[in-house]
Amino acid sequence: MSGHSHFKTVAATKNANDAKKGKIFSKMARVITIAVKDKGPDVANNIQLKAAIEKAKEFNMPKENIERAIKKGTGELAGENLEEVSFEAFGPGGIAIIIEGITDNKNRTLGEIKGILGQYEGKMAGEGSVRWMFDKKGSISIHCQDTPKEELEMLAIEVGATDFNHHDNMLDIYTKPEDLEKTKKILEEKNIKIESSSLDLAAKEEVVVSDKEKERIQKLFEALDENDAIQNIYSNLKT
Repeated sequence: MSGHSHFKTVAATKNANDAKKGKIFSKMARVITIAVKDKGPDVANNIQLKAAIEKAKEFNMPKENIERAIKKGTGELAGENLEEVSFEAFGPGGIAIIIEGITDNKNRTLGEIKGILGQYEGKMAGEGSVRWMFDKKGSISIHCQDTPKEELEMLAIEVGATDFNHHDNMLDIYTKPEDLEKTKKILEEKNIKIESSSLDLAAKEEVVVSDKEKERIQKLFEALDENDAIQNIYSNLKT
């Protein structure tokens, strides 16, 4: 399984410069606002909002920024007319890509994504031509620095993981979407530090590409991630 999500991408930029932090905070604020619009400002009854706020705090997003994003969601403060968007595409080496975002202008964002894809040998795909290659999964990422990989894998099996994937000294544990919060709570009770948790799209099968193509794909991902509207990028690239 393979997923390339925005929050995982920016995980290495917690100590980024102010301009980069500003971009990250802006993206997180949009997630919070949309979550409030969808299911209200009560974190006890809004799992998406709770997760978004927890993630924002991990990146030291100022409290006033979080509160402002919530108020935009409730309508207490004026804000952009935001909507969630999802696009399907193909990248270098024929990899399948799903791009998710939050924007105040869908047509502008679509044009920007087409332009970025064109620069890196990618192209838009018809609706449904890529999505069938992915399953919705709960995803929990754990750093293997403090606990041996084998021990974490055994623990993943114990807590009912449907699958797991080891990469870059990280272990991604996959669950059924409805089991995400329960599994996360069990791991936390066992004093396992969770790097991130979210509902992700996981590829049913991974694609192997050449090193040269992998370099172009990485540059494509980075260019997409720079776009203010783009929140998550998923692919079936084998990492």
